[in-house]
Amino acid sequence: MKILHTADWHIGKKLHKHDLYKDFDLFAAWLHDVIKKQDISLLLVSGDVFDLANPSSEARQQYYRTLMQLRGLNCTVIITGGNHDSPDMLNAPKELLKALDVHVQGGIPKNIEECLIPVYDKDKKLELVVAALPYLRDADLRKTAVGNSYEDRLEQIREGIKNTFAHVAELAIEHYPDLPILAMAHLFTAGIEPSESERDIQVGNQAAFSAAQFGDCFKYIALGHIHKPQRVNALVPAFYSGSPLPLSFSERTDEKRVLVLDTEKSWEHESIAVPSFRKLLKISGDLTALRKKLDALQEHTGLDSLIEIELKEAQYDATKIIDLDDMVTGFAKPGYEIVKHRATFIERQQSASQLYGEVAKLEDLEPKDVFEKRIDEHPYDHSTRQDIISAFDELLEIAQKDNSL
Repeated sequence: MKILHTADWHIGKKLHKHDLYKDFDLFAAWLHDVIKKQDISLLLVSGDVFDLANPSSEARQQYYRTLMQLRGLNCTVIITGGNHDSPDMLNAPKELLKALDVHVQGGIPKNIEECLIPVYDKDKKLELVVAALPYLRDADLRKTAVGNSYEDRLEQIREGIKNTFAHVAELAIEHYPDLPILAMAHLFTAGIEPSESERDIQVGNQAAFSAAQFGDCFKYIALGHIHKPQRVNALVPAFYSGSPLPLSFSERTDEKRVLVLDTEKSWEHESIAVPSFRKLLKISGDLTALRKKLDALQEHTGLDSLIEIELKEAQYDATKIIDLDDMVTGFAKPGYEIVKHRATFIERQQSASQLYGEVAKLEDLEPKDVFEKRIDEHPYDHSTRQDIISAFDELLEIAQKDNSL
């Protein structure tokens, strides 16, 4: 049997207010082709199907449309909920989706045996069983209030995760003896490399679970939550497939993957690269360097490349911030969109107390004196300096009139 492991779809995700619907549609079409060409019998989606617990109607439509595209491929689908997902929302169409051979486990059920899903091959022969464990919330893990300290809480969570996996493994062995057992999990394990886009879970990731505690009952553990594909140090093959799309600029250089296992060969996976549907670019430098880099961008086809710009200058200068805003506003190169810009100044501004040191008390200073002291820090020519002071005088006069009313 061939199995495809993916996770962290985050349908409905916005990157700096930019919708990624087109990106996910392209991934879904590509995934359909991979499942068909590779003759995949089982698709595992390990949590964070949606980006929000209450996804938009468009995100829900995209989810159901993706599942309908898989219809006719003779491929069983198992989906678990993640920390971004609402268990009730995912579970709502559970019985209906089962008719499409799509099995959903949005949250941990009262009867944990419901997490055990037998999987049949294309000849309807029972092939293996999947322990489809969703994201385990604190309430699922801390059944008692014994021990109220922070460390007690962490230990209860770690023990809760360990006991949950041990219990479901025991049930699988009891009910499906001699069958291979796969596990699905959505959690933060110790020693992995996160990115900027994962939300902290289980006490701000402080309760990181040691993957060695998964035990050796499972043939493979399909992990979700971390967006960079990587292996964890467990007793059996255990992998984060990573997200199929870059979900933050920190992931712009990640090689996005899906993982494919052929159980007739081994329980180690083959990694298949997901095409890059959209480039994320991070450009930094002073104003001159930024202009050159933007001018040098080459035309391309496909989805617009998204750009994050950081102005880096030595000294604070308000006019450079204005110039940066003007440059961003005036940028109009086909195939590119600036979605975020910011300015960083290496030499931090001094506060008024630092400017004057011990020679004056702040309450004794006049606003214009402080302002003139501040602009003396900048290399303005005489004409610009006078224009700035005149503008300040006008604003100060308006402020004083308002205070006198």
